[in-house]
Amino acid sequence: MPGSGVMHREGAPEFIKLKAIRACAALHKTKRFALLALAAYVEFKRGFEKRLLVTRPSDITRDRIIKAAERLFAERGYDHTSIRAIVAKARVNQAAINYHFDGKDGLYREVLRAAFRALTEGQISHAAEIKALSRENALAEFVRYQLRGLLQRDELTRPIRIFNWETVRPTAVFRELLSEESAPFMGLATDIISRFMPTADQRTLTLAAIWLVGQCGVFVRNRERLAVPPLSLELDEAAVERLAKLVSSWAIAGLGSKA
Repeated sequence: MPGSGVMHREGAPEFIKLKAIRACAALHKTKRFALLALAAYVEFKRGFEKRLLVTRPSDITRDRIIKAAERLFAERGYDHTSIRAIVAKARVNQAAINYHFDGKDGLYREVLRAAFRALTEGQISHAAEIKALSRENALAEFVRYQLRGLLQRDELTRPIRIFNWETVRPTAVFRELLSEESAPFMGLATDIISRFMPTADQRTLTLAAIWLVGQCGVFVRNRERLAVPPLSLELDEAAVERLAKLVSSWAIAGLGSKA
């Protein structure tokens, strides 16, 4: 009946269909919102748990022990650094060192590992990029990454001092770790050398790679001595870049004559 507010029978199906469509759309939006909310919650939970793991007390204690040990090993060397001194410096008990590192050797191994990676991470993390370059540019980049250690005064002072102690009084821990940690680094150096000496045997390539690393290492290891009289070298970015170009050109000239 017109004006009665009652819908004709023939219009009822369309009305019901429209309401059903609206209800489905609302439900779809609700489900989509719920899924988005769930995804956001999961992401937040993961991040929160990760932060908890990073900052949990045991990790903080472990980090404090490593920092204290690194400082003492750099100042005194392995032989003259006692567990008692590390305990006092880190403000922990000896049980914490045994728990995290299984004693002095285990702690020293972790300090050495961190020191080695601090000195080589630039080359290793960019190894694929370096290998993609021409042999001359690859060698130049390898040298440049090594010599950038001259600019990282605060970050590398202790690692360099620790390695200087190992030069004077090498330890069994260092020899064992060196065989593990040096493989990727020396592998990259050997790969570069082999492009200049394609017919050389493995022994020759290894010796040449050690020689190449040594051309840079002598500057990095002696950085503190080079900066004071009688040499008083300025080791700013421009000076290090110039040194990198010189070392690279000398190495390329020498290796090129053997190609």
